[in-house]
Amino acid sequence: MAAAPVVPQVKSLICPNCGGTVTLRGYAQSLNVVCEHCTSVLDARTPTLSVIQQFQAKQKIQPLIPLGSRGTLHGVVFEHIGFQVRAIVVEGVAYRWTEYLLYNPYHGYRYLSEYEGHWNDIKTIQSLPKVAQAARPSAVVGGRAYKHFQSAVANTVYVMGEFPWQVRVGESVNTSDFVSPPFMLSSEKTQGETVWSIGEYTPGSVIWSAFKLQGAAPAPRGVFSNQPNPHPGTVGSIWKAFVMWAALMLFALIAMGVVRRTETVFQQNYTFANSGQSVAVPFSGQKTKTADAAFVTPVFDLKGQTSNVKVEISTNLTNDWANFSFALINEQTGDTYDFGKEVSYYSGSDSDGSWTEGDRKASVTIPSVPPGRYYLRVEPEMDDENAARRLTGSGMSYTLTVKQGAGNAIYFLPAFFLLLIPPILSSMRVMKFENERWSESDYGSQFGTSSSSGGSDD
Repeated sequence: MAAAPVVPQVKSLICPNCGGTVTLRGYAQSLNVVCEHCTSVLDARTPTLSVIQQFQAKQKIQPLIPLGSRGTLHGVVFEHIGFQVRAIVVEGVAYRWTEYLLYNPYHGYRYLSEYEGHWNDIKTIQSLPKVAQAARPSAVVGGRAYKHFQSAVANTVYVMGEFPWQVRVGESVNTSDFVSPPFMLSSEKTQGETVWSIGEYTPGSVIWSAFKLQGAAPAPRGVFSNQPNPHPGTVGSIWKAFVMWAALMLFALIAMGVVRRTETVFQQNYTFANSGQSVAVPFSGQKTKTADAAFVTPVFDLKGQTSNVKVEISTNLTNDWANFSFALINEQTGDTYDFGKEVSYYSGSDSDGSWTEGDRKASVTIPSVPPGRYYLRVEPEMDDENAARRLTGSGMSYTLTVKQGAGNAIYFLPAFFLLLIPPILSSMRVMKFENERWSESDYGSQFGTSSSSGGSDD
């Protein structure tokens, strides 16, 4: 019959500085232990717990997870045996965070770190990451790529409990952090040794539940270096929905263009005479003179279903302009659609060569016109200052064409831009989150805003 495994026993000793009881929970592997009563750093390897360093804090710092607390992480029960406060200084400002050393006699050590409500679950790794040195270093480990976030000198400012290394208040290490949310790859360098670890961003509620702590975890403040962006997945789905709806709109537009075949229902040539009168010029060549510039066209039929109506104007203008006032009138109901259009065309040459401005043609589309019998009231107008120049000519010739069923994509534009609002707003939220993240790094904002402060490492 196999013998039961030997469970390491908790051992209590006396602090030689204050006489208080010192509990050793990881006795076999602990090198240092800190007296909870006087905060003296003691050598755990000697039976008398000789005093290595005595640190009198002005105010005792209470860990959020009490020493000796047990919690279950990753299916393993860990005990909190060591607590320390560390700090970095960036541009003259000190940033502090706390670290919790967890121990299980069969699974070894894990660490928890906390900064302003942001927690990381950390373990050391044995494999050496591949670090690419560049203006902005990167690292790869376990097939995952990390971007360099920050390098700093971290100092220990407070300790409590026991540790498997020679802990000292005031000791410093060079740290480098690389991020790939929700993970952070960190290195700590001392003389002759570099330790790599990987931390995973963990909500405070998970820590509270694991250790069965009272109350609720402190709410996180700001954006942490490896905090997952809560918006990318949402942005992707919103953009996919936008593409789908835009494609449906485009399909509908094409389908409407096919179903509603464009048909010319009226076309007539006219001349705006020098006298200010309009002359109709039938395509047969016979002229019909009207008494005034304003006139009405013959009646034409709009058949089938409600559709767009497009009025096209084609002129022979040269270095001149003309304005057209129109009214599309239903002969049976009197319903009227008023609209207008200006046409202008100028050309010439200068030191840069020949140039043109404007167009001799123009068009206007009236949406959703019911079927029926209609006619156009037309009133052209031209600049009187050019009348003398036009006296030698035959006036302005122009052609009016009315088409039924002409598609007008412009009325899809409002819906298109309304559909764009949600993905744009979501993308802006992503950018804002990443902006806040990287503003705490060595590189400032990803989007051009320089950093004004630093953040904690791990």
